[in-house]
Amino acid sequence: MAKDYYKILGVSENASKEEIKKAYKSLAKKYHPDLNKEGNADAEKFKEINEAASVLGDDKKRAQYDRFGNTTEGFGAGTSGFDFSDFGFSDFGFDFEDIFDTFFSRGFGRHSRGPRRGADLRYEMEITLEEAAFGAKKHISVPRMEKCKECNGTGARSDSDIEECEKCNGSGHIQQTRRTPFGIFSTTTVCPKCHGEGKTIKNPCPECEGTGRVHHDRKIEITIPKGIDNNNELRIAGGGEAGVQNGSPGDLYVVIHVKPHELFEREENDIYCEIPVSFAKAALGSEIEIPTLKGKAKLKIPAGTQTNTIFRMKGNGIPDLHGYGTGSQNIKVIIETPTRLTSRQRELLNEFEKESKKKKGFFGF
Repeated sequence: MAKDYYKILGVSENASKEEIKKAYKSLAKKYHPDLNKEGNADAEKFKEINEAASVLGDDKKRAQYDRFGNTTEGFGAGTSGFDFSDFGFSDFGFDFEDIFDTFFSRGFGRHSRGPRRGADLRYEMEITLEEAAFGAKKHISVPRMEKCKECNGTGARSDSDIEECEKCNGSGHIQQTRRTPFGIFSTTTVCPKCHGEGKTIKNPCPECEGTGRVHHDRKIEITIPKGIDNNNELRIAGGGEAGVQNGSPGDLYVVIHVKPHELFEREENDIYCEIPVSFAKAALGSEIEIPTLKGKAKLKIPAGTQTNTIFRMKGNGIPDLHGYGTGSQNIKVIIETPTRLTSRQRELLNEFEKESKKKKGFFGF
């Protein structure tokens, strides 16, 4: 009799491969004879689910099934022995380690025993453009888990209070073997008494309550290097949280945010600013005072300077973070047009206009 594989998996005929995979995993866990403890285990149902998944999970087989329907022969569904291909691992495109961990390890493979490295931490820091250009020393307070000084990270009141776990004999896991219609299954689970550590603590440390770590706000000095830019990260080795069971500490990552400057804008290692210059100074030429990151400086404006002219001052920008020189400061001159004139200024400008008309321009007027 033809089987409706879509109905067996509880998916629509337009279901994606990911939806089929999800349905398969859910049903497999529900009906697997060795995994189900609620009385729903059904070896035949489990076999039928695998058969449906192995067909719908393979593009060629699915196309054949959609076109011609199905008889239980012809799709390569295994029927004897315990073979992982019966589960559709090769045809269905599942990650073997992912399925094995989901169905059989029951979390054991994800629980490491012994010392474990502490977590990395992230800290957001704001600095000024001047601090980014010339470097600085900053002090921050980082809340983190640190090694308990009372027990030196062991979690026990004394070394004699650390004992080998009786339930797992120090292995950290318990192995069980069961016989099923598919063969013999061996499952490994984390020891519920020691939680995979292999050891138990008779008298926990009162300071850390047996965890080996305590919460503390640690003050850390941060060195801001010259040339650092927005969103750059500084890695402080060992600045993160203390490890478990005297494991190595994590790292601290300081993310830099450079605050906007009231005068300058930065582009890589160059800085830009706009400076207003009077019409007279631009026409006659002059020396003007300009701001820089280091203070005041003089800039010579040649006669006849036009608005939006950019003057470049080499070496007045941002030092390169890796030591490859220093950027420039680029000054854009904006010629100011006066909006209010005295009678004398009007008289002089009119004279200037009359004199200008005596010299014909490019177009003859």
